[in-house]
Amino acid sequence: MLYTNLTRNEFSEGDMIKRFSKKGRDKVDQKTVVELRNIRKEFPGVVALDQVNLQLKTASIHALVGENGAGKSTLMKILSGTYTNYEGAVLVNGQEIHMKSERDAFEHGISIVSQELNFVPEMTIAENLYLGREPLKRGFLLNQKERSRKAAELMRMIGLHFDPEMKMGDLSVASRQMVEILKAISRGSKVIIMDEPTSALTNKETEVFFQKVRELRDQSIAFVFISHRLEEVFSLCDEYTVLRDGKWVGSGRLRDVNEEKLISLMVGRDIQEIYPPVMPHGDRVVLQVEGLTGAGFEDISFSIREGEILGFAGMMGAGRSEIARAVFGLDQPAAGTITIDGKPCRFRTTQDAISAGVAMATEDRASYGFVGVRSIRENIMLPNGDLFTRSGFWQKPKINEAVTRICGNLAVKAPDADTLVGNLSGGNQQKVVLAKWLVRDVKVLILDEPTRGIDVGAKQEIYKLITDLAQKGLAILLISSDMPEVLSMSHRVAVIAKGKKIGVLENKEATQDKIMKMIVEADK
Repeated sequence: MLYTNLTRNEFSEGDMIKRFSKKGRDKVDQKTVVELRNIRKEFPGVVALDQVNLQLKTASIHALVGENGAGKSTLMKILSGTYTNYEGAVLVNGQEIHMKSERDAFEHGISIVSQELNFVPEMTIAENLYLGREPLKRGFLLNQKERSRKAAELMRMIGLHFDPEMKMGDLSVASRQMVEILKAISRGSKVIIMDEPTSALTNKETEVFFQKVRELRDQSIAFVFISHRLEEVFSLCDEYTVLRDGKWVGSGRLRDVNEEKLISLMVGRDIQEIYPPVMPHGDRVVLQVEGLTGAGFEDISFSIREGEILGFAGMMGAGRSEIARAVFGLDQPAAGTITIDGKPCRFRTTQDAISAGVAMATEDRASYGFVGVRSIRENIMLPNGDLFTRSGFWQKPKINEAVTRICGNLAVKAPDADTLVGNLSGGNQQKVVLAKWLVRDVKVLILDEPTRGIDVGAKQEIYKLITDLAQKGLAILLISSDMPEVLSMSHRVAVIAKGKKIGVLENKEATQDKIMKMIVEADK
């Protein structure tokens, strides 16, 4: 049985399924479904939100954007009933409501799909969809058949064709996202908040996910979309609201602004150029790779010179990260040679690569780049025991000097070196990942998706840092799914498709169209 709010939300689950079953896009009259007025939220010693306004309309996808710490998550926690102590007004369908809990928000048609999905992997799709509100027969017996039927009908509604008795843990991340949204819709939700929903999706999964979200929008659902990826914001959303330092900066239709204007609103200054200029590099070859073959790639050859940034462009699954892992000693190649400063190397372990002057910031920094429950100081110490120990004992003065110096050089923003890395923003976490390597004598730096999940202002800092490191003579391999990032930061771009290098373009001749054409031709 569904919550009693369905009358308040104007349609039941059965009505909803009929509505979504219509083919084609119905003409929808937009109306304001939720309005937040002059919201203020304080934490001890901190004003997180100050006089913030937000208006959500039916049949619209509303982008909520801003740098880390701008107040986006705090605002959504107020709307979704997580934070109940605040000033200002929340109106639902014109009526002022004070959410007392997340369940209260559910009952007023508001749901949130968090970045960390809330599902039970060992339970089935049907069990997850109706967890805590299972269909009953005779008032007390679980009606498993009815639950499965309703789950199948819900999935068919948006073109998902999974067995409702399939385990959630067996679904792709994109499919889990859609099931979470279906869960919200099955409760009668007319406002769905999506917090960084594409952070773990491939490009293809993102495209499919967006199409499903658009179909739901066209049936009068109001969405809030929170993302650091502005290209996704412009691809998916209809309207925007910008927060900066806990304050409302502006709202409007996305078709009336461009990316440069939106960035300017977010950071509070005009940004003529996000990327620093590509600087000259030396002629000496630092890294030479020849005929490298391994799991997911074949016969890869390339070189990187002193102070050069070589970009790897390609689709997700093309083999770019696998090549990087082999160069860093994470995986063992079946064939090929790696040469550093003219010296042939064979890396049986990552420690061999580190000793030879190779460092890598992996694409999943939270899993492999840092230990969130350890401090900045400890994260820098952990991989550098050979530098900071003598006779088996840590040399604290040497550690403190190195940590203070490198964190200052990289402009790590934290109260002190004892701050837990898990409590830092994405940009500062990435700086700590780099810091632990840059206390060493690094010759080759591999950066795999270095700005993933980082806001615009922090991206600029990372780009400047990468350029500065190249100017100091490091040979840098840059892997990114953000095509403008690869094109703007690299001296040369190597195009990877189906595990093979299909071409190399100089910076001046490299364009997105050329790269995509090369990839498409390779797929034929």
